[in-house]
Amino acid sequence: MKGISGVTLKGTQALPVEVEVEITGGLFSITIVGLPDTAVKEARERVRAALRGIGLTLKGRIAINLAPADLPKEGALLDLPMAIGLACASGKVEGAGALFMGELALDGRLRWIRGAVPAAVLAKELDVPLYVPKENESEVALVAGVRAYAVETLLDLMLHLAGEKPLPPVEGGSFADNELDVEVDLADVKGQFAAKRALEIAAAGHHNLLLTGSPGSGKTLLARALKGILPPLSDEEMMEVLLVRSTAGLPLESGRTRPFRTAHHTASAVAICGGGASMRPGEITLGNRGVLFMDEFPEFSRDVLESLRQPLEDGTITVSRAAGSVTYPARVLLVTACNPCPCGFSGDPVEQCRCTPQALDRYQRKLSGPILDRIDLHVAVPRLNPEELVSLDGDGGEASETVRRRVQAARERQRERWLELGYNCNAELPEKVLRKRLGMEPDVKPFLAQTIKGLRLSGRGFSRVLRVARTIADLEGVDNISVHHVAESLSYREGEAFATPAWRRV
Repeated sequence: MKGISGVTLKGTQALPVEVEVEITGGLFSITIVGLPDTAVKEARERVRAALRGIGLTLKGRIAINLAPADLPKEGALLDLPMAIGLACASGKVEGAGALFMGELALDGRLRWIRGAVPAAVLAKELDVPLYVPKENESEVALVAGVRAYAVETLLDLMLHLAGEKPLPPVEGGSFADNELDVEVDLADVKGQFAAKRALEIAAAGHHNLLLTGSPGSGKTLLARALKGILPPLSDEEMMEVLLVRSTAGLPLESGRTRPFRTAHHTASAVAICGGGASMRPGEITLGNRGVLFMDEFPEFSRDVLESLRQPLEDGTITVSRAAGSVTYPARVLLVTACNPCPCGFSGDPVEQCRCTPQALDRYQRKLSGPILDRIDLHVAVPRLNPEELVSLDGDGGEASETVRRRVQAARERQRERWLELGYNCNAELPEKVLRKRLGMEPDVKPFLAQTIKGLRLSGRGFSRVLRVARTIADLEGVDNISVHHVAESLSYREGEAFATPAWRRV
């Protein structure tokens, strides 16, 4: 790579941008070409003021070309490479063969910018040094093998490039093994042992989950308890999370706790899936390798619900706009919660439902068959009885730490089994792998053939039953799926918990 180079972002990927500068005689002007957005165009005044602050006054007609010309450039990431390009064109320093990124203040200070982690990955691939603002040092340090320098001011960088005052290289860091954040412990949730079992299976195999119950039955509490039983992020998963958060401009969280995102039912399709004028990632990407919780699931707009089909199936989401298309990771564990009817009390043993049959039918039709088909576990969450509610010392069951150890052991079994194929958990398995390498006892197929006729499962639904059964077997630590594993898996699909009042099967 030759010349002065900066970076621009496309999805979670950093792309190199070559900065070409031409200075000719005439009245002073600065023209920037190469599909710059408004923030890039406004860099003219920031760069001019910062250079003037270190004694470099710009004169003449200046043309700055950002190549490749057909790649849109956005944000303030290119302030620093443009300033270095102008300094090089003026004969002050030599900065070829490096990557520069950073936003300039008028006094020459470098401000924090998003996208430092993707830029560090790019610099490592190109085997060139990377110069970033001091505030991004901790992010860049997490990318092993990168040669990086943290810069506080433009003057410090100019002295470094001139060889007068070298900057110290960024010391490599490592992912912290901090204690996992447990917001809600499973032992604090009274009753709901069937729902807790479903949470354990969902965490072990990364299976999507639908909780159905009347208001106040504990659906949201159970969803938040899921975060405490998820296994810690591996190094590879941690890097995926860092790339997404750095691209979105979010602070990096300490430790290996998995992301937990909550979406309000008024959220738009752009907020959930990503996009917009600046093509930012949505909630389904921000929850990658973690959880996306969508409460009041039927109340989301039809566009939002149907837009979930492709990412839930593929683990990625492609956002297409007039300016181009971007693919984001979307390997998220979707946890949804809903009431059985508009008033919330259909089939409730205490409160009487006030909904008309027409209202109940409209409510249930808000969730289409294809969406329900992509949710592996359909679980009823019944209301606690008065004795359980007033009990202060009731049995809450196992603590989150105990369940997490079982979940982590099951994840390790899956990772070892599918390592050569590139999969981390059972929910990621494609159809061709699922049928050939699942491992079943001889009596499982006859049981499936006899049982599945009355359940009206689609091909996708049948595959998800097998994936869940494989996860249940992994939780038990056995190699082959048995009939009781399949039977338990089928119990989470029977009747599709939302399609009929779930209380009748409790």
